[in-house]
Amino acid sequence: MAGPFLAHVKVAFFGAVYTLMPLLMYVLWKAMGKPFAVTGRKLFWFVFATCFLFYSGTLFCYFVTLPYGVEFLLSFQSESMKAVISIGRFVSFVTIFILAFGVIFELPVFMVFSAQVGLFSRQVFEKNRRFAVLGIAILAALLTPTPDVVNMALMGGPLYLLYEAGILVIRLLRIDEKCAAVKAEEKKQEGTKPEDIATLQDDGRDD
Repeated sequence: MAGPFLAHVKVAFFGAVYTLMPLLMYVLWKAMGKPFAVTGRKLFWFVFATCFLFYSGTLFCYFVTLPYGVEFLLSFQSESMKAVISIGRFVSFVTIFILAFGVIFELPVFMVFSAQVGLFSRQVFEKNRRFAVLGIAILAALLTPTPDVVNMALMGGPLYLLYEAGILVIRLLRIDEKCAAVKAEEKKQEGTKPEDIATLQDDGRDD
């Protein structure tokens, strides 16, 4: 009896999360980026890219993957066996599936962020493409509602394109070169001893 009421609650919660996603992403990136000096324009672009990819993933799921998956599942019914859809379970299935697509479409953003903070370089992503393909295939098999190859390809194909897009963005922004320059500067400063600094200051005074 509580199924319709709970379904309305789930839809309301999903709508709130979906609508407030820009605010949630702003708070998330502000907290994550502060220790790594991701502020100002960088923070804006991270929030913008995250929201854009999230909404793109959810729309792709709603208009492309989800209808095909539901149609595939309903195709197994027959005259003697009819599918009985529970409103609560259907709402949970749709909302979780759409949110999952939105989250996994964030892949390029987290790739760029990991390169920005020096966690993984572009070379690491390029050398491990085969493992990325394997991971994407496993993820697509787990998250897609149907076991058929077409539905898995509808999820795995865009994910791999996003993986390559992340590598391309890292290359175009020259993030690896900037991180290497920052590390070299830090090592140079660490290599300068306090005695050397005092000597340089004394020499400047003598001149």
